[in-house]
Parts: sequence; C-alpha cells; structure tokens
Amino acid sequence: MLELRPNCECCDKDLPPDSTEAVICTFECTFCRSCASDVLNHQCPNCGGNFAPRPVRLFALLEKFPASMNRILNARGCGGSP
Repeated sequence: MLELRPNCECCDKDLPPDSTEAVICTFECTFCRSCASDVLNHQCPNCGGNFAPRPVRLFALLEKFPASMNRILNARGCGGSP
C-alpha cells in the first residue's frame, strides 16, 4: 500500500491524496511535478531513479486506508542527484 506522503520533499508544497501534481519514485519519494521537472530534471535526488505519477486514492477508501501525515523534507536540498 502506498504511503501517499503529504508534501513535496523539495519545496514542501502540500500534496493531498487526491493531488494529480504528485510524482513518486520506486521508493515512494514524493515531489511535485514542478520540482521534479524544473529542479530535479526528472531524477530522484535520493535514489537516482525516475518519477511516475502518484496514483490518486479515492476519498471513499481514505477512511480505511489513510494517507500518511508524516512530512518529509530533503535536508540536503534538491539541487541534484545523489
């Protein structure tokens, strides 16, 4: 089950569970589309992998399977690859 992290790890933008702006890598590192393309050049700064659109969890399923509330912010910044 995906965590559905609540924010962009780069700019801290809110990314609610129904956001179509969220992208993830295979380790569920989560970024907004703007940071993924404009800052990170489509490469995860944590693992070096690429991004895919994060699936949207239907509102009806959020009660049983809630999204994560744990905000993660990349302390090293988001200026490049690992």
